[in-house]
Amino acid sequence: MTSMHHGDIAIVGAAETTDVGVRPDLSVLGLHAEAARNALADAGLTAKDIDGVATAGPLALEVSHHLGIEPRWLDGTMVGGCSFMLHVRHAAAAIAAGAADVVLVTHGESGRSRVGVAPWAPNPASATGQFEAVYGAQTPYSTFTLPALRFLHERGMTREHLAHVVVAQRTWALNNPRAFRRKPITVEEVLAGPPIAYPFTRDMCCVVTDGGGALVLTTAERARDLPGGDRAVYLLGSGESAEGPLVSQMADPGSFAAFRRAGEEAFRTAGVSRADVDHLMAYDAFAHVPLYMLEDLGFVGRGESGDFVAEGNTMKGGSLPMNTNGGGLSYTHTGMYGMFAIQEAVRQLRGEAVEQLPKADISFVQGVGMFFAAAGSLVLSRHQG
Repeated sequence: MTSMHHGDIAIVGAAETTDVGVRPDLSVLGLHAEAARNALADAGLTAKDIDGVATAGPLALEVSHHLGIEPRWLDGTMVGGCSFMLHVRHAAAAIAAGAADVVLVTHGESGRSRVGVAPWAPNPASATGQFEAVYGAQTPYSTFTLPALRFLHERGMTREHLAHVVVAQRTWALNNPRAFRRKPITVEEVLAGPPIAYPFTRDMCCVVTDGGGALVLTTAERARDLPGGDRAVYLLGSGESAEGPLVSQMADPGSFAAFRRAGEEAFRTAGVSRADVDHLMAYDAFAHVPLYMLEDLGFVGRGESGDFVAEGNTMKGGSLPMNTNGGGLSYTHTGMYGMFAIQEAVRQLRGEAVEQLPKADISFVQGVGMFFAAAGSLVLSRHQG
């Protein structure tokens, strides 16, 4: 019987839009379509082969209609930037259950050019609308400040530790022609940058870009019969969780419960340990988030994340290469970054990354949704089981 984990489900197609960065030529739906067609070509399939569609943003039925897909399974789960980790998990469950045979997961956002973007306004009846937005906590950099400061204070860390995250991410982007920020930077330059909201300076905040990506999933058995079957990437384990919509109501602002729960389930279902992981994609919309992830996922102990990054462990030649495309801080960030983290994990496991690691058998992908609201975790491997 097919399982949703243990390598029974494979990613057989993975591609981003032809260009990422500034794309005023395409609307949101156009970015979804371009990424989808690129991923289908990568898989050696067509829209007629797809019977499941998952996305966040436009309705999944809008994407399927635009591409000429007749789906028998749809997923419109929307929990912010980690939605795509959940889509992979849900698609794997659907395929294992026989609810779909081949699932297309798409993403596209005109985060910079704002082409085809629906207007946004906080819902005044929501919890955030009543208790946070009215006090000015409407943007990520204004809601993330309190937990970031709490995290640093409790661990005796400083803003220099945040700057080291930026520098480490930038080293991976220097030779990546698709990266939005490629200029070398020092800790001193990061700290001296334009202030955004204390403790963040500009380079501690993600870039704002246009782009998209898409994935094609099916059974490992079917993957073997496809032209690119030898490039398949397998899902070993996954997890998802949420804490709540209000960052001000986190049980512990210095540690995110959803990271801990989703990550633990991913490791458990995959049957691997932290020591087995060769590569980490840790969603880095802001410089403090990877520090939370390193600790909450158990890769380092409490209070050890800042020095772990500062000592070069996440950079080239380090013990845990992290965000090897440059991450949301340097590569691209359209508004929801999770798809791009998965894409880089797939590239590393296929041996196709710009900054290819000498050893990449297992990649752990961790996403965050909204402002410490939801979490999604994936354990991916180049080997089946």
